[in-house]
Amino acid sequence: MDDARTAQVAAVAALAEPTRRLLYEHVVRRPGAVSRDEAARATEVPRATVAFHLDKLVEEGLLDVVFERRTGRSGPGAGRPAKLYRRAGCDVAVSFPERHYDLAGGLLAAAMEEAQSTGEPPRAVLGRLAFTRGRELGAAARTGAPAAGSPDVALGALERHGFEPRVEGGAVTLANCPFHRLAREHTELVCGMNLRLLEGVLDGAGDARRVARLQPSPGRCCVRLEPADG
Repeated sequence: MDDARTAQVAAVAALAEPTRRLLYEHVVRRPGAVSRDEAARATEVPRATVAFHLDKLVEEGLLDVVFERRTGRSGPGAGRPAKLYRRAGCDVAVSFPERHYDLAGGLLAAAMEEAQSTGEPPRAVLGRLAFTRGRELGAAARTGAPAAGSPDVALGALERHGFEPRVEGGAVTLANCPFHRLAREHTELVCGMNLRLLEGVLDGAGDARRVARLQPSPGRCCVRLEPADG
């Protein structure tokens, strides 16, 4: 599990504590930032306990801190700004198995916009954009790999994006589909996009030893990586 996913799991786990979850829900339902005193009064939780849990939520990335003067005055004698809490601007989502509907959604939306402006068939645009995005993912993995061009570069990129690659002889089975629900409901469209995405990953990773082929099978990704000479 990479650092980003570990942080997401930790953030969600932080809300398992009942008082912390109560305070988080109170803060996010308020129209403005909330002080410790306000949260303590609203939840009937001791202020010291409130402070501890609110700061823990900040530490986990679920809340942000802002400082404001509530008196409406400024300058000398206006008093110290109050420490206030509000919902963090980032998204936190965890799924098991790992899903990446944001990646699929971004590609689908971009393809529709480009097709509408150019008149090109939407599926053709989607395939091209998916290949380009996959190449970016593969190139990023290649840049950070200790041995650029190694077959493991592509597998590392696929692992980081939830495909769960499993080496079986000379081929690679992808045990998880990050777009599972979409692929189940819109199989031809999403699997075609996925194929182009993975072709791009191989290209960006410099992996000429493997090719991506559609081989749908229950319980795994519709694409399989096979030896290029096979």
